[in-house]
Parts: sequence; structure tokens; C-alpha cells
Amino acid sequence: MGCSMSRSITIIALILLLAPLTPALAASSNDLKDTAPDRYTVVEGDTLWGISGRYLKEPWRWPELWKMNQDQIRNPHRIYPGDMLVLDRSGHEARLRLDNIPAEKLAPRARAEPLAPKAVSSISPAVIGPFLSKPLVVSQDELDSAPRIVATQENRVAVSVGDIAYAQGIAKNKGETWQIFRRGDALVDPETKETLGYEAIYLGEARVRKHDGDITTIEITKSAQEIYQNDRLLPAKELPTFAYVPRAPQKNVKGRIISAYGNLQETGPNSIVALSKGSQDGLEVGHVLAIYRSQTSSRYAQRTAALYGRSGITGNDEPRTYYGSALPPRDAPLYTKPDPIRESDIAKLPDERYGLVMVFRTFDRAAYGLVMQASRPVAVHDVVANP
Repeated sequence: MGCSMSRSITIIALILLLAPLTPALAASSNDLKDTAPDRYTVVEGDTLWGISGRYLKEPWRWPELWKMNQDQIRNPHRIYPGDMLVLDRSGHEARLRLDNIPAEKLAPRARAEPLAPKAVSSISPAVIGPFLSKPLVVSQDELDSAPRIVATQENRVAVSVGDIAYAQGIAKNKGETWQIFRRGDALVDPETKETLGYEAIYLGEARVRKHDGDITTIEITKSAQEIYQNDRLLPAKELPTFAYVPRAPQKNVKGRIISAYGNLQETGPNSIVALSKGSQDGLEVGHVLAIYRSQTSSRYAQRTAALYGRSGITGNDEPRTYYGSALPPRDAPLYTKPDPIRESDIAKLPDERYGLVMVFRTFDRAAYGLVMQASRPVAVHDVVANP
């Protein structure tokens, strides 16, 4: 009997150890904003992020307010303009629900019916729409085998909207609309110095006008930048849906901002940044990460180097040395010389959180996110981690 009881306890303990720890999360009254409305009517142009920001101090905790499970997070119930959201504060936990408004009874009469309303998206499609269908991260030789522009009309150096170009390698059964890319800079992890991929620069779109053997005549229909000979073409893809919920990752993720769209060193809210972590690291579309300013990320050299290039009459590359003037009135120094700042001192300073970024597209080893909030310029090499 004792052996059987011991074996049962062992089996139960093993089950508990193997079972995933998924504590039930819930939003409390302390998580709500003081200005959270008891009722809110969804209007055209609202987003899940914007609505959650009306209620919660931390917008990524939207699933907790709705008491969502994992299936609902990946396939959320649709919210439409005109829906009434009701905040229930009656229990220990705050909860948001849709108010069931009875349908209006209509008598037989002629009427104009508008198109079916579109569901509220997580974030504005206008902001990230151009980035959703484009393979922004490619391997070193991924574009080498793609169709390419071999010539331009009248031998022009660059073409744009309305111009004609000639491409090689476009198959007749691959569609009529194509996107144009150029391989950009390498995306390098600043910590491991490993190349995670290459940024594919979106240049525009083209439409096939006619096929003539191996050469295809195309017309440029959109251009974000000037298009040159040898730029590559890929079939245009349909935009994916925006059916996801902003939320924090379930596992710990810590990476860096490795690029800002437009080859910038600093950017701000509503801008696109590339992250050094991807789906292999547990990132999913909809995950929200906090942005931290790391005091140790390649800033010591910037703070101790000369302000403008080479310094001094000799033009050497050494940091400029500053000497303080001794002021000995009445044989006593008026100012004491401060201790120099060393790299080891900066290493002790904590990272400072100042913003949020939401992932909207993932690749194996990298991801793209939209900066949702930032109280200072977002810089390349800043840290991203669980909020």
C-alpha cells in the first residue's frame, strides 16, 4: 500500500513538472487608467492598440482585460465600428465585454445599405501595409536568381512611375504584377557579430505589358526610389490579415535594434525597425517588447572621441586631451578636478526603458516591428526585451 501510494505521488509530481506553467492572467483595477470609460463606442479608424490604451496603463495587456485564451489571441473575436464596449468593475478583476444591443426592427421600405464594416485591426494598416508583403530580409544570394531589369527605355540611367523597362527571366505563368527590390546592407547582430540576413530595399512595382521571348516589357506603376538596371523583381503578394492581438511574449526575449528603415541611425514613433531576434527565438506577430537605452552599447567611444574627426595640429586619431587650468586663489583650489569617466563606470549604469515596439512580421532570425511609443529618439543598438 505504501509503495503504491509513493508511486502515485511520484507520477503526479512528474506530471506537474512536465505540465507547462501557464498562470491565469487577469487585469485588476490597479491596471486600469483613472480615465478608463465605463462604455465606449468603437468608431471608424480605431485600432486594438488605441482602444486598449484608453483602458489600460500597459496596452499590451489587452488579452488579460478580455480574458482571452491562446486560441482567441491568435484568432480574436472581431470588433467592428459601432460596437459598444462595456467595462465590468463588479468583481475583483476588471473585464471588458461587448454589449448585446438588440437589432433595430425595420419596416418594409426602400433604403440604402452601406458596405459591411471592416473589423478593427491591431494597428493601422496604413502604417505597416507597405511592409507586410515584402521579403525585407533575404539571404546573401537569394535575389541573384530572381528576374532582373536588363535595360531601360531610351537607355535611361534611372526609371520611375510611367517609364518602360525591359526584364529578363519573368515567366508567363507567374502573374502580371511584380515588386522591385535591391539588396541592401547586412543585418548584423551587435552582440555576436553574426550576419542574420540582408535587407531587401523595396523600390516599387511594375506591370507586365508584353512577353517577347526571354525579354519582357514592363511598365513601372509605383516607385519608392529610383530604379536602375540589374534591380530584381519578385511576384507581388496579397497583404495578410491583421487578425492578431498585442501581447507580451510568453518566453524571455532579449535582443537589439539592428536597423531603422531608411538607413537611419535614430528614429521615432510610427517608424519601422529591424530586431536581432526572430521566430526561432520565440517571437510572434503581435508580440510587444520594451525598448531600453543601454549605456554600454558602443557609447563609450562616442563620448571620449574627438567631436569632429581627426584632432589637433598633427591630425592623429587619438582622443583629444583636455587640461584643466589651476586656479589657486589664496593657495586653495576653487574647483576640484572631477575623476575621469571610464568604461567600467559606464558598465555599472542600468539600462533605461523609454518605449515600446510591436512585432508585425517575423523571419527565422530577425523581425520587423513598429515603434508604438518612445520618449526619446530610438537608436540602432538599443535593447529590446519583455515589457
